[in-house]
Amino acid sequence: MLSRSAERLYWMARYLERTENTARLISATMHLIYDLPYGVELGWRNLLNICGVEEAFYQRFKNPSEQNTTRFLLADMSNPGSLLASLSFARENIRTSRELMPDEAWQQVNEMYLYANNNLDSLSNRRGRALFLQEIMAGCQRFTGFMAGSMSSSDSARFICIGRNLERADMTSRIMDFGTVLLAENRSTKMREYETILWINVLKSLSAVLMYRKHVRNRIKGEDVLNYLLKNPDFPRAVLHCIEEITHCIKRLPHAVELFPQLEQLEQQVLAIEIKQTTPEQLHQVLDGLQAKFDDLHQQIAAMWFLNSLGEAEAEKN
Repeated sequence: MLSRSAERLYWMARYLERTENTARLISATMHLIYDLPYGVELGWRNLLNICGVEEAFYQRFKNPSEQNTTRFLLADMSNPGSLLASLSFARENIRTSRELMPDEAWQQVNEMYLYANNNLDSLSNRRGRALFLQEIMAGCQRFTGFMAGSMSSSDSARFICIGRNLERADMTSRIMDFGTVLLAENRSTKMREYETILWINVLKSLSAVLMYRKHVRNRIKGEDVLNYLLKNPDFPRAVLHCIEEITHCIKRLPHAVELFPQLEQLEQQVLAIEIKQTTPEQLHQVLDGLQAKFDDLHQQIAAMWFLNSLGEAEAEKN
């Protein structure tokens, strides 16, 4: 397949995963903040940090209030990581790759984009925002389920899988990084009092509560939550599982041998992390390092399969 087609599928998957991740993260945080008492030092600013858009936000707003933060993360097209921007980018990538996927895939993404664009006014109130987020999450899940049940195992499907899992691994590591705040020795008495609720919210942000309870079976503790989200090979949003999925797909693509050492090193690095023997400060550095490795992997994937698209275009002209 043409490298530009592979790149569009890869980015379509990343943008749709980012759309769903943003919707779930905001939905879980909304429910948490409304339930916590005043004095627990968590707020909307934490979402900006997790999404990596804090600097961009403060260029436009002074106060990270509920309205400002949710509007910036959901509907602000000047924020390329906003839900609406991500959905728009996904729609454009699938629109120009329709010949590679069933027609229903385009219809699903297009309808979801139109719904989001036509219901931005509902974001101004909490009930409308909650319903909006539920519909977006359901739309993303319908798309993922439809593709799993109707698209053949091919290079097209593999690039979609790589993009989805790389985006998932990155978001999981970001949410885990936020979790290190809950382990800090200087956290307040209030935060310690509501610690279990806060860790449940970390799991809810990744739809992981039920699977965590089935696999771990202990009461919810910070170290166990982080270890599960990092190393569980069976949970789809765990970092290790995402790396294994990426590796499985890449091994079946042409010219992939150069990436095998990097993927193996990344997997071994994840397995070597000992959560209970690592301080919150050290864990923060480790997770920052993982995010940098994911970016390096993206750059390698782009160099391997995507950056020849200009050369292909020139070749077609000749």
